[in-house]
Amino acid sequence: HGCRRLRLRPRRAPAGRPQPPLRLLLPLPLAPHAHRPRRHPRLRPLRRPPTHPNLHTLAACLHPSAASSSPRRATRINAAAASLLSPLTASSPGLSRSFPSGAPGAAGRRRTLVWFRADLRLHDHEPLHAAVGASSSLLPVFVFDPRDFGKSPSGFDRTGPYRASFLLDSVADLRRSLRARGGDLVVRVGRPEVVIPELARAAGAEAVYAHGEVSRDECRAEEKVSKAIEKEGVEVKYFWGSTLYHLDDLPFRLNDMPSNYGGFREAVKGLEVRKVLDAPEEVKCVPMKNVLEPGDIPTLGELGLSAPPAMAQDSKSAAGSNLIGGEAEALERLKKFAAECCMQPNKAVKDSTQNSIYGANFSCKISPWLATGCLSPRFMYEELKKHAIRAIPSKDGDGTSDAGTNWLMFELLWRDFFRCSSQRSTALHRRRPKLHRPLVAHPPLRLLEYARS
Repeated sequence: HGCRRLRLRPRRAPAGRPQPPLRLLLPLPLAPHAHRPRRHPRLRPLRRPPTHPNLHTLAACLHPSAASSSPRRATRINAAAASLLSPLTASSPGLSRSFPSGAPGAAGRRRTLVWFRADLRLHDHEPLHAAVGASSSLLPVFVFDPRDFGKSPSGFDRTGPYRASFLLDSVADLRRSLRARGGDLVVRVGRPEVVIPELARAAGAEAVYAHGEVSRDECRAEEKVSKAIEKEGVEVKYFWGSTLYHLDDLPFRLNDMPSNYGGFREAVKGLEVRKVLDAPEEVKCVPMKNVLEPGDIPTLGELGLSAPPAMAQDSKSAAGSNLIGGEAEALERLKKFAAECCMQPNKAVKDSTQNSIYGANFSCKISPWLATGCLSPRFMYEELKKHAIRAIPSKDGDGTSDAGTNWLMFELLWRDFFRCSSQRSTALHRRRPKLHRPLVAHPPLRLLEYARS
């Protein structure tokens, strides 16, 4: 059904020999408005004559591997056959498919772009770990978004000079760590939805791996990057790796999350923390010679910021200016903090407020490295657990770390609670219908009359 019978007029046969007409059935696409033809009786298969001067040439044009005895005659019929077969190829998208440089299904032979964001570390980095195992070469990238260094709608600076300086140190430390393992870090200044597709196209990347964020601005950037990169036929995958407990391990859906910290803590009680992923020993990057330039790390002035007078004169006089960003500094701070905590007496039972912190200088002071992703909360939990940090006894009073909860565990759980709450509010905001016109609290009288009419 849906076939049209074409009658091809062959060349004239020699005198004295009858030449039957040649019938050829081709499944030509019908117009959408054309009526469906009636069901014809079953057609008998056509019998070809034993000797036919033009059948060999027609078969040659339909089958490219067959040789033609007459090139001139084959050229004419090849053009006719091409005109007949061209609608089939044009109307069937599955007949012409273009694959990327790497063969589809060939695991471990593709190039992957790893987009570093608020995860400036190599340890416990799931996108990097997955890319190393599934790709032959990587392209680590960090993008300084100018929108993160501008003014907020309220008129405040989105990023201050101290935080920006800490971020610059962290990016520089990440580049040194990658270069020590045979790789490098590509640094750019621009919008991620523009920079990431350009770098992926230039490097021939077939996938983009990154950690997902929870705030609304970062999630909007993820959506824009996904829309821009999927047009190039590149896979985009975001991982969850900014909390102590993984989002998939929570015993509730994000919409059913408890609204207070007490309910959240009771719900996650008894969950196991996932194992920490080791940092890769070697990072094979895409060859950047004559293709990509690593780029220079910008300065505060290039980001539109100026160093405050206290920071410009004496870097140690301002609060927070002595903090050095980077994974190496974070691991060193964690090591010293764990050693100092082991020397502190266990005051959990004697103290009146169990929520107070008994650590080095009454604070762990590792929040900046957790915020920029230089330190993983799971790695921090495991390291402190190895050093036998004292635990707050449970209601049973046994005082063991298995029955009780570590005081630092409370702080990490608070962090998980706020990040999951931000993720839930961002997800609800996406599903909320957009109002194209602002609501009017007290509409004018003429609008009420118009609505009543």
